[in-house]
Amino acid sequence: MTIAPISVPDDWDDNGILLFEDFCAFIRTPQRTVREWRRLKRGPRWWRFNGNGRLYTTVAELRRFLKAGE
Repeated sequence: MTIAPISVPDDWDDNGILLFEDFCAFIRTPQRTVREWRRLKRGPRWWRFNGNGRLYTTVAELRRFLKAGE
């Protein structure tokens, strides 16, 4: 069995928003692991809606993260 690399569809806008849960599902990584990356300041940059809402990142950050091979 061959595992295909994760790639972002070309038609996704770099300014598009990915919620934390969607990001984890897309990269097929448990939320606990991504939370640990965030604590260690690894992975993509994260923001909160209105400064205290749900965590999100952008498609551009997802692309940067995948390209860096973090």
